Amino acid sequence: MNIVFTIASIVFTIVIFLLMTRLYKRITHPLLVPIATTTCVILIFLLIFSIPYDTYMLGGKWIDELLGPAVVALAYPLYQNRKSLKEFFVPVIIGVLVGSTTGIATGLYFSKVLAIDPEIMLSLAPKSVTTPVAMDIASVTGGIPSLAAVYVMIAGISGAMFGPLLLKMVKVDHFVGIGLGFGTASHGIGTSRALEIGTNEGAISSIAMILSAVYTSIMLPALVSFYL
Repeated sequence: MNIVFTIASIVFTIVIFLLMTRLYKRITHPLLVPIATTTCVILIFLLIFSIPYDTYMLGGKWIDELLGPAVVALAYPLYQNRKSLKEFFVPVIIGVLVGSTTGIATGLYFSKVLAIDPEIMLSLAPKSVTTPVAMDIASVTGGIPSLAAVYVMIAGISGAMFGPLLLKMVKVDHFVGIGLGFGTASHGIGTSRALEIGTNEGAISSIAMILSAVYTSIMLPALVSFYL
């Protein structure tokens, strides 16, 4: 029976994602970003049919296991876009350092101002890096890895939805600035959104996402000790 639930969960997730992707291609609207609509549809389905989360995760965990290899695979686009990294080395490095530090510091600062529980604060801090890295950082600093994954998803989805509008409002129209914004603030989900805008934006975003993950994993423990 577990095998049936496992296969059903995997197939169901893939089918819903493909349908939502098709919907998004027909109606390109920020609120219809596939990962957001897929998540909502799956949640509604589980609630309507009273399917326990643990039952769904019999198959979902296998999809979740692909996150690790996906992060390792990011080395390929970094190598592939090495020319862009060399050409825009200074602005990329500065953008990643400033963006990552600001993302971490603001999360920690507002958490402290609002007197949020330290464990939740430590789970929130790595919200702007890809899920496996954020979960590892949270476990090292004393946060809750599963909660960190939720914050990562929120950051990614909100960035994909509203990132283009915000960038337009502040008049950022160069592909380096757009790529840095998505990659640094919204990791993989933001990078996929940047690729929709253009290949150059996607390339810079993938570089920013990787560098941001490396920088955050090194600097976050030090910043956490400063704020606590």
